[in-house]
Amino acid sequence: MKPDNFDLDRLDRLRAQLGLTPRKGKRNRSPQLLGKETVNSTQPTNHLMLEQNSLELARKNSYNGVFALIIINLLVFIADHLLGIGLIKNLYLNHSSPAWYQFFTSMFCHANWAHLSGNLFFLYIFGKLVEEEEGFFGVVSSYLVCGLGANLMSWLFHGGASYSLGASGAVFGLFVVSVLIKLSWNWRKILEVLILGQFVVERVVFELQQTGIQDGVDHIAHLGGALVGVALIMALMRFNP
Repeated sequence: MKPDNFDLDRLDRLRAQLGLTPRKGKRNRSPQLLGKETVNSTQPTNHLMLEQNSLELARKNSYNGVFALIIINLLVFIADHLLGIGLIKNLYLNHSSPAWYQFFTSMFCHANWAHLSGNLFFLYIFGKLVEEEEGFFGVVSSYLVCGLGANLMSWLFHGGASYSLGASGAVFGLFVVSVLIKLSWNWRKILEVLILGQFVVERVVFELQQTGIQDGVDHIAHLGGALVGVALIMALMRFNP
């Protein structure tokens, strides 16, 4: 009988899609014949499992989700502030008469370079932590869900003719998500939670203290993003224990 080469062929295709080097030397996929006996070794199967684990690790560590979010924020900033495309202003969250899409688009807009660079720094650091655990879909969906919650909180608590923009509400959500997804009895995870958790708690307490102060910073949105991050992880733990 001919051996089943499906898994090895699929492995070659996966390596090609990820841009990884091909396996060193294609193995002879026919069984070795020693006299009249056929030798079926388990080594190719073990090798396949190691290769698949390596591919999964490479996929998680590519951080495609984080870099996609960073690039979108940069492109919107360039279009708004460098190219002067006036339509970008319509993406800001208009509190007096918001369009539905502004609750999403405003989390990719920024007032100036300092505003953008600060948010991108924390997006890069904490977004990577989330993507390491949850992958591309996890970090992108966390960013969007927490950003949406932050904008809804801002709109509900801030009235009048004002505008909101910035990724900070989504980033505060990533703060919380990055800590809660690491909760585990593994001692390394516990150490990570203690280090990251201290920073997150300090930031949340500071935002609570600043609530009500008119300093041009939307502290309500920051707290809203953090609360939605907590709710998101609690919901995932409930439905996917």
